[in-house]
Amino acid sequence: MSYGDPNNPYGQPPQQPPAAPGYGYPQQGPPGVPPQQPYGYPQQQAYPGYPGGNMGNMMPQSMPGLLMTARVFLFLISATQILGAIGFLYGAAVANDVSDSADDLGFTGSSDFGDAATGLFVVFALVAAALAALSITLGVKFSRGAQGVRITTVVYGALGGILGLIYLFVGMDTGFASAIIFPLIWVVFAVIITVAPVAPSGTAWFNRPRY
Repeated sequence: MSYGDPNNPYGQPPQQPPAAPGYGYPQQGPPGVPPQQPYGYPQQQAYPGYPGGNMGNMMPQSMPGLLMTARVFLFLISATQILGAIGFLYGAAVANDVSDSADDLGFTGSSDFGDAATGLFVVFALVAAALAALSITLGVKFSRGAQGVRITTVVYGALGGILGLIYLFVGMDTGFASAIIFPLIWVVFAVIITVAPVAPSGTAWFNRPRY
């Protein structure tokens, strides 16, 4: 009997075909080709701008540093505007007292002037309070704001910069250091508030996807 005879009990066993991969395991492809995902296994998909590669590991992006600086400046400006509103209200109260005193003394012209000054101080106080509310709102909305907040911030900062330049030129004519330093600081704040939303990092922040 030969060893090649399939009926020979002392011969070599016949070669078995390779076992098929089990269900649920990745299929092995040709060399250099990544294995396919098994049937029923969730496909991994990367999302640009978010580390982790899947929805479960998405981390929110952090606000750029320039926007954080502009946000702090908005809060500082709002504090100054609140103090200005309080000062104007105090001026209105003083003017009202002067007007009442003039009425008691019979000075009609002084009384009219005091009433006009009181109304003007009240208007300035309301404008300062409204600007303070706008500064705080823009600063708060930076974390979730979209294009409307971005455009409003740019316009607001540009107008503030123009006003600061006017005060700066007036202060330079007076020659007093105190009349120059405050407008100069105001212009620097306004420039950063204007530039931060239009910088590439700021544009990417306001255009980021929201889930």
